Amino acid sequence: MEEKRNGTVRRQRPKPYRQHPMVTILKVVATLMLSALMVIVITGSIFATALTIYILNFADTTTTVNLDEEVVTSNVTRFFYKNPDYDPDDEDSEEWIFYYGLKNQQRKAVWVDLKQVPTYAQDSFVCAEDERFYTHDGVDFKRTLASIIKTLLGAKQGGSTITQQTIKNITKDNSADGAEGVERKIREIFRAINVEKVYTKDDILEAYVNVVEFGTSQKEIIGVEQAANYYFCKDVSELNYAEAASLAAMLKAPADLNPLEHPDKNMDRLKYVLRQMNDNGTLSDDEWAVALKQAEKLEVIGDPEFSSIEEDNEIPEDQGETDWFMDAALNQAEELIADQKGISVEDARARLYSGGYDVYTTVDIKMQREIEKKMKDNTCFQEWSFDGDKLLAGFCVVDYKGNVLVNVSSRKKKKESRIFNLVSQGERSPGSCIKPIASYAPALDQDLITYSKFMLDSPPLMLDADGDGVEEKWPVNYSEFGESANWSNVYIPAWQMLARSLNTCPAELVKQMTPAYCFNFLREKLDITTLVDGKDSDYSGMTVGGLNHGLHLQELVAAYTIFGNGGKKYPTTYISLLQEVDGTVVYEHGDGYKQAINDSTSYIMNKMMQKAVTDTNGTARYAKLKNTVLAAKTGTSSDWIDLNFVGCTPDYVSGVWIGFEKWNKIPTNEYHNIGEIWLRIFGDIAENETHHDFQMPDSVQMLKYCTKTGDIAGTYCGSTDVGYYKTSYIPQYCSGWH
Repeated sequence: MEEKRNGTVRRQRPKPYRQHPMVTILKVVATLMLSALMVIVITGSIFATALTIYILNFADTTTTVNLDEEVVTSNVTRFFYKNPDYDPDDEDSEEWIFYYGLKNQQRKAVWVDLKQVPTYAQDSFVCAEDERFYTHDGVDFKRTLASIIKTLLGAKQGGSTITQQTIKNITKDNSADGAEGVERKIREIFRAINVEKVYTKDDILEAYVNVVEFGTSQKEIIGVEQAANYYFCKDVSELNYAEAASLAAMLKAPADLNPLEHPDKNMDRLKYVLRQMNDNGTLSDDEWAVALKQAEKLEVIGDPEFSSIEEDNEIPEDQGETDWFMDAALNQAEELIADQKGISVEDARARLYSGGYDVYTTVDIKMQREIEKKMKDNTCFQEWSFDGDKLLAGFCVVDYKGNVLVNVSSRKKKKESRIFNLVSQGERSPGSCIKPIASYAPALDQDLITYSKFMLDSPPLMLDADGDGVEEKWPVNYSEFGESANWSNVYIPAWQMLARSLNTCPAELVKQMTPAYCFNFLREKLDITTLVDGKDSDYSGMTVGGLNHGLHLQELVAAYTIFGNGGKKYPTTYISLLQEVDGTVVYEHGDGYKQAINDSTSYIMNKMMQKAVTDTNGTARYAKLKNTVLAAKTGTSSDWIDLNFVGCTPDYVSGVWIGFEKWNKIPTNEYHNIGEIWLRIFGDIAENETHHDFQMPDSVQMLKYCTKTGDIAGTYCGSTDVGYYKTSYIPQYCSGWH
C-alpha cells in the first residue's frame, strides 16, 4: 500500500502476520511426535540389530546334539591313565588304560531300538507330547513364543517339541527362569533345527524314548524299557494299548502323574492320551474301545528288580575306593564342568556321577603305586608317632608342563573315597621353601643379586616379630637342629646364603622389592591361591614363610617347576583331557604358560639350589643323588611344626611335607632328616630318570669369580670358584690381589 503525504509518496508497512496459537501448538506436537517416532525407529533398529547378532551368536556356537546310542544311554564316567608300556607301532597296544569309573546307580544303561517299541506306543508319546511332531522342523514356534513370554513373566509354560525335550534331556541344559531360561530356549531352538537336518524323525523318536524320564518322587527311571520293566514287569514290546498310554500320560510331570503313586491322576491323563490318539487317527474306534477296557484292568506293579534286558557293566566290581590322586582329579573335574556349564560345583558333581564323561588323567600309575608303598614304609621316616601324636605326611610329583603325576596324602592305607587331601587341600607353612620363589628368584630376575654377589649376614630390619610391642633386630638365623644362631656380620655370596638357608639375605631382598611385590609375584606369576590380602604381604610371610594359612603342597611343588623349564609357569592339572562321551571337549591341558622369570634366572637359580645339595653346609645335603643332578630346598616352620623338602631333578619336581595332626613340634632327632626322607621315598625313581642333568641355555655363561669379592675373577685373584651369570648382566671384574 502507498500513502501520499506532503507531496511525498510513502510505502505503508504491511501489518505483521499473527499465527493462530492452535497452529503453533499443533506444529510443536507434530515435531515432538516426529522426533519420538524417529527415536523409536532408531532404537528399534538398534535393538533389532543387537537381537539379531545375539541370536546369531547362538547359531554360530550351537552344534548339533549327538543322538547316538552310546551318548544317550551312557550312565558311566570313565577315568583313564596313560599306558606306560604303550607302543604306537603295535596295533594291539592300548594308549590309555581304564583307571576308575563312576556309575549312576539310579539309572540302567538300557537302549531299545525303535522297532522294539510297538507303533501304538510310539503314537501315544507323540499324541501326548507333540501331535505335530511329524510335520514341524523341530520347533513349534506358536507354542515356543507363548512359552518365552510366560517365562519372562515368571510363569512356566511347556512349549517344547519332542525334539527339544530330547535335546534338553541329553544336554542337561535346563535353565527355566528369567533371562537364563530365554537363552536356554534360544539355544534349544537352534539345536532342534540342526538336529532335524541331521537325523530322521525315527532317529529322534528313538532317542527320545530312551532318554525321557518316567520316575517317581523316590526313584529315577530313564527310558521306556526301564519304565515298562518297573511299572508293569514287561518288556516294552509286550505293552498293551492302556499300558503304553499310561506311560505316555506321565511324561508331562512324572512325579505327579505316575501310575504307582497317583493312579487316579494317571488314569485321567491316560484316557486323554487315548482320546488324542483316536482324534489324530492313530487309534481306530475299535482299538480305542479295547484300550479303555484294558485301562479298567490296568495292573501297576513297581518292581525295581525286574529287568528284561541284561545291562552291560563297564565298572569292575572290585575297583575299591578312590586313591588320593583320583580324589584330586574328581575335585578338578567338578570345577571344570561347573566353569564350562556355568553351574554350581554341586550340580557339576551330580552330572559327573550321573555318567557321560571320559576323563584322561595325568597320573603316572607306576610312580603313584610305588610312592604309596614307600609312604607306608616306616623305615622311610624312622618313627611313626611321638607322644601319641601320629606323624602325617604328603608327597607330590609334578612334571615341567604342570601335570601332576603323583598325589599321596597319607602314610596309611586309604579306606574311604573323597576325604580331605593333604597335598591339594592342606595348608601348612612352607618355611624356608618360600625363599627361592618369593625373594631369590624375583630379585635375581631384576639383577638385584648375582650368583656370587656378596650379601651381609646382618639383620636389615627392626620389627616387632613376637608381637610384644618391642621392636628387635630381624630376622634371626636358625640352624637345622633348632638352635638360634647369631649373625656372622660378614659378607657371604648369594648362593651360599641360599644353600645354608640364612634368613638375612632374603629379608634384605624383600625389603628392596617390598613385601607387596613378592606377594603379588607369588599370586600372579606362580598361581599361589592361599595367600591372604593384608595378612601375608608382610616381611615374615614373604621372607620365612610365616603365612596366615600356609600353602598347598601341590602349589608349592608346582611353583618350583620354573627352575627347570626356562622360567615357564604352566597351569597345574590332574587332567589332560575332559570330554563328554559324544566328543564335546570340556577341558584340554594345552601348551599355554606364563613366563614367570627369564630362562637365565631359571638356570642360575637351579645352580644355586644345587649347592644346597652338594655343599658341605647345604641344608639339602642329605638328599644327594649318585647319578642324577638335584636342585633342592628345605623348609622348616617356626617351632619346627612343619618340615618341607622340594627337589628339582631333570624330569620331575617332587616335594614332601611332614607334620603332626595336632601341630606339635617335630623332634628332629627322632626322625630322619627331611632330605633323607625325600631320598628314601623318591631316590630310586630319580636315579632312573630319562635325563640326569639340566641343559644350560645360551643366555647363561659359566665364569670364575673371586671368592674374596664375588666379582668376576681377574688376573691376580688367588682364590676362585665357578659361578653362573646372565650374558646380559656380567658383574665387574675383580682388580685386586687376594
